[in-house]
Amino acid sequence: MNRRHILATVSTLAFAILVGCGKEAPPAAPKKAEAPKPQEVAMVRIGSASPLTGPQAHIGIDIKNGVQLAIDDLNAKGVEIGGRKVRFELIAEDDEANPTKATTVAQKFVDAKVAAVVGHFNSGASIPASKVYSDAGIPQISPSSTNPKYTLQGFKTAFRVVAHDDQQGPTLGKVAVEKLKARTVAVIDDSTAYGQGLADAFAATVKAAGVKIVAREHTTDKDTDFTSILTKIKGRRADLIMFGGIDPQAGPMVKQMATLGIKAKFIGGDGIQTANFIKLAGDAAEGVMASTPGLPKEQMPGGKAFLDRFKAKFNAEVELYAPMGYDAVMVFVDAMKRAGSTEPAKFLPEIGKTNYRGVIGPIAFDEKGDLRNGPITIYVVKGSKWEALETVTPGAAPGGGEATAEPAKSDAAKK
Repeated sequence: MNRRHILATVSTLAFAILVGCGKEAPPAAPKKAEAPKPQEVAMVRIGSASPLTGPQAHIGIDIKNGVQLAIDDLNAKGVEIGGRKVRFELIAEDDEANPTKATTVAQKFVDAKVAAVVGHFNSGASIPASKVYSDAGIPQISPSSTNPKYTLQGFKTAFRVVAHDDQQGPTLGKVAVEKLKARTVAVIDDSTAYGQGLADAFAATVKAAGVKIVAREHTTDKDTDFTSILTKIKGRRADLIMFGGIDPQAGPMVKQMATLGIKAKFIGGDGIQTANFIKLAGDAAEGVMASTPGLPKEQMPGGKAFLDRFKAKFNAEVELYAPMGYDAVMVFVDAMKRAGSTEPAKFLPEIGKTNYRGVIGPIAFDEKGDLRNGPITIYVVKGSKWEALETVTPGAAPGGGEATAEPAKSDAAKK
């Protein structure tokens, strides 16, 4: 057995030597190159807070859609921040235009670890929610809140991309005095931070100009019957009625003025400068005037293209603040790029250094987080449409000349 085993081994070795001498072994097959691993994509959440239900939903949805369009544009383009590809996700919440609900929404965003928040629409929602964002270190840009208190709280996380009511109120007041030649004025507000703040700033301006305020009335942002208030005002023969509030109240109010035979002119702020106001007021809307922070949409540097793309995507016209919601997202991302990070603590300091040209025009913030040199446009309803009359900047009179005094401070700003 041993001998047989030795012979078999020798034969095998001999065969291997013969093969090795007669022919080279085939080269080993080259290893296939490994496919590069796809670059990891970081998901960044952006919150959008506004009323998505209720009587102000048309304005809140308008803002949300502006934010959505910005996120879609960024994702289609592809964004890289700090060497990483980034994809953005919208988280939209309904704050119901309610201060209490707004703080609940804010905490929900904090828990969801959003990087930034566009919102809220109402000053009454933005002001209490801003404390929650400040405590969490999450930057917030309101596309529409105009009460001065929002940025006077000292929170480093709070910014806005519209002029505020210590600018808008006096502008409306100057229109009342210089354009409408009003000598007696009735002032009504909806008891919200926005409505009362705007009305107070307006009242302070016209009073300083020698106009007599014959009535100072308050309603709510839920009321729709103003017969009692208007009847009282009718007996006091006001030349002009100013309303600080939103279109669901302003529309019925103007209609009821016509029913009661009140001939006074009517003026309000950005909350009434909507297509919905004209729909609610009907024929009584003709001649009503309003101010809105920002340039006329068609005159915004990126306005026409934005309006066309918005209509194509959502099959709706821009209501009011969609361009501001869009630009708020872009300001956040611009700050992220400069910081090289999507972490709020790292890109928040860059927001205050913003020098960005958006759809609405140049965007830069002062030390409080307010928009620098924010324009305000005066509109009038003609032929059932809002028509832009003129655009002014803070500290300038409606005619374009320099204002002779600083804008009056509203009571809301002093509180």
